[in-house]
Amino acid sequence: MMDLNALREQERRYIVGLMSGTSCDGVDAALVRVKGTGANVQMKLCSFSTTPYPEKLRLRLLAPRMDAAEICSLNVELGEFMAAVAKQAIDTAPDGIRTDLVATSGHTVAHLPPRHNEGHGTLQIGEAAVIAQVCGIPVVSDFRQRDMAAGGQGAPLVPYVDWVLFHRADRTVALLNIGGIANVTVVPPKFEQVMAFDTGPGNMAIDGAVRLLTSGKKQFDKDGEAAARGVVVDEFLDYLLDHPYFLEEPPKSTGREEFGPEIYLRDALASRKGQHSYEDLVATVTTAVAFSIIRAHNRYIKPKFTIERLIVSGGGAHNATLLQRLKQGFPGVTVRTSDKYNIPADAREAIAFALLGNETICGTPANVPQATGAKSAVVLGKITPP
Repeated sequence: MMDLNALREQERRYIVGLMSGTSCDGVDAALVRVKGTGANVQMKLCSFSTTPYPEKLRLRLLAPRMDAAEICSLNVELGEFMAAVAKQAIDTAPDGIRTDLVATSGHTVAHLPPRHNEGHGTLQIGEAAVIAQVCGIPVVSDFRQRDMAAGGQGAPLVPYVDWVLFHRADRTVALLNIGGIANVTVVPPKFEQVMAFDTGPGNMAIDGAVRLLTSGKKQFDKDGEAAARGVVVDEFLDYLLDHPYFLEEPPKSTGREEFGPEIYLRDALASRKGQHSYEDLVATVTTAVAFSIIRAHNRYIKPKFTIERLIVSGGGAHNATLLQRLKQGFPGVTVRTSDKYNIPADAREAIAFALLGNETICGTPANVPQATGAKSAVVLGKITPP
């Protein structure tokens, strides 16, 4: 029988954090050593790996529409895949490490924040019971639902971890994660002042443009090389930045329902494909992602905070053209990837879920009400025993 009290009382806990992002590249696994809980928590990354999805599974996860039977099947299949990834991280852990827990983000197939008038909810798949059965240790999952139950958006979830890891008494920094969706966390000295929200599309738009323009022959713009060769199409850029989401006041979150390539880009690209080059169209979408982040800062963050550093993580941190656009849009701000702070850019979210799982076990609230709009701080996640 699972003894949560004994797990809480351990001096240190070894946790595998799993992350599957909206870009559908694969599953990240971070094995993290955690001491304590709350503001004084200490973390060390022991190992990290990314396991790409098989192409057939990736295409199913990218499908713009899924019926109930497909979601049901994918829930178990993805659970089996995540279980294999977690088991590999456990079995290859450095000598002397016995993993205590798996914490998984699941894979989001639908995210409808409360601002949607037609109803709201959030759904992640990747069955936790399967992971617990295969790995033989407890699994924490379904972090978003409790924040939503408390009246929040259910996202973003990483601001708590950002503040725990990066807050200092003498400075304010911003953490920017560019995954499928881009989100930013402002980390001031005081937790009560933390600000965070989804800025809008990230790699989901850039990768989607590449797939649509090449009929699936290419999946992404490696290092932003195509964008670097292109010239921005001003009319197309204006169209991309005219989305109503960008003018909504935080707290706010978004997802594939608004910025999936089929919704945000397909028709717009089809009507311009014959008039402009592949490179020009990719350059424009990349610039739109950068400008949406820059404008979000100028509209919602700059009036309240002076940012000294912008720390970038996620797959977008590898896009040199995107980073260059951001550096141009943040004059006077030091822009660095999280690798400079001993957190690999690809590992940040998997690390975050490991730490969120730790807080679940310890009974420590880990949402940020002022960021999600929740009525109160709550303990996130559901625990599945082995």
